[in-house]
Amino acid sequence: MDKTTRIAGAALAVILIVAVVLLAAPSLNPLKAPAPLPAVTTVYFFYGEECPHCHEIRPFIEDLSRKYPDVEFRMLEIWHNETNYDLSVSFNQKLGVRDAGVPEVIVGNTVLIGSRDIPARLEAAILEQKKMI
Repeated sequence: MDKTTRIAGAALAVILIVAVVLLAAPSLNPLKAPAPLPAVTTVYFFYGEECPHCHEIRPFIEDLSRKYPDVEFRMLEIWHNETNYDLSVSFNQKLGVRDAGVPEVIVGNTVLIGSRDIPARLEAAILEQKKMI
């Protein structure tokens, strides 16, 4: 066998080995899209550090976070944290909320404001959002 034939044979063998490995291990196959990450329900709880109503609601939110470990609960203080405040403003603008205040909870497109609305409707909003994803 001449040198060119041996090189061609070796190259063909390498190509076949790579093809077999890629087909056998789909996660390594660049032609296949990776599996999508599981969707997660997120609860955004916006509060003010000195707000008495927020302190009243916080234990309720913490209880729900233990009850639903598969739900992401984000506790975001907005009176002293500009980044969190900007996030709150952005969500409220997108959702058409004009008179936002604290405590406020956002789950998907559901906005709940106040110490009466949040305990009365948050768990149902979480369950509804979980059904959608």
